[in-house]
Amino acid sequence: MSTLLQVRNLVVEFPHRRGTLRALDDVSFEIAPGEILGVVGESGAGKSLTGAAIIGLLEPPGRVAAGEIVLEGQRIDQLGHEAMRHIRGRKIGAIFQDPLTSLNPLYTIGRQLVETIRTHLPVNEEEARRRAIALLQDTGIPGAAQRIDHYPHQFSGGMRQRVVIALALAAEPKLIVADEPTTALDVSIQAQIIELLKTICRERGAAVMLITHDMGVIAETCDRVAVMYAGRVVEIGPVREVIHAPAHPYTAGLMAAIPDMTMDRERLNQIDGAMPRLNAIPTGCAYNPRCPRAFERCGVERPELLNAGATRAACWLQEAHA
Repeated sequence: MSTLLQVRNLVVEFPHRRGTLRALDDVSFEIAPGEILGVVGESGAGKSLTGAAIIGLLEPPGRVAAGEIVLEGQRIDQLGHEAMRHIRGRKIGAIFQDPLTSLNPLYTIGRQLVETIRTHLPVNEEEARRRAIALLQDTGIPGAAQRIDHYPHQFSGGMRQRVVIALALAAEPKLIVADEPTTALDVSIQAQIIELLKTICRERGAAVMLITHDMGVIAETCDRVAVMYAGRVVEIGPVREVIHAPAHPYTAGLMAAIPDMTMDRERLNQIDGAMPRLNAIPTGCAYNPRCPRAFERCGVERPELLNAGATRAACWLQEAHA
């Protein structure tokens, strides 16, 4: 299978008055054309930061300190601002959690779509407008020919998110980074947006990196999943295997925390403790203080990703499989 995006040993650091904080530590994964890779974990795991590094939108003073991001064989992590801006629209589309931050309230959605299309594709105003209407139709906005001249505030939350997806697709990118695209929406709209993302992959051959904290969304949508904890990938593999036979105790904890409608239980399972702060990441495996299966080695030595059947997990329990 060919590879569209490769992230190799990515390290993101933030200079701090007491030294340097390492927010992403040796993150590696790849995405194939037409594939949906889910990236999941609690708040602070480094999911959004990984997405921001890929699309070149790291908040200063954050910086890529080591590793590589390669898109279609071209290294993009060292590109200048202007070169990255061109790639961001043309080859990588972005969908963010709050559509209001992605849309300019002062311009009609048509103007924003046409501007994006004409920036990246060699078409005239009329052709760009035709494409914009087609995009709005493809993303499920009724009466697209009329609604194209409306402003963002004239759309509901779910419809605004569809406009943002249309905007992300405007220049026919190969990769879409979707950061919590359904979090702000109610459940029935969430299902429609998930279906839309899957259709986009199927019909356009675009790859999607779907960042979420919701394992249910991952199960519905993704081909593979990368589980992150404290700035590292702790498990990666096909979504069915990771969900039904998690190899890392953290993944198992995330799965156990999902309410099961078939069970009559008064209390939900939870993972005790909290994600460590960047300036207090434990030695050894970062998860060891919260892990019910930790043993002596876990507090001393940090595991790399080891083979664990169909998946790979950064856990010493898997050493027998490696």
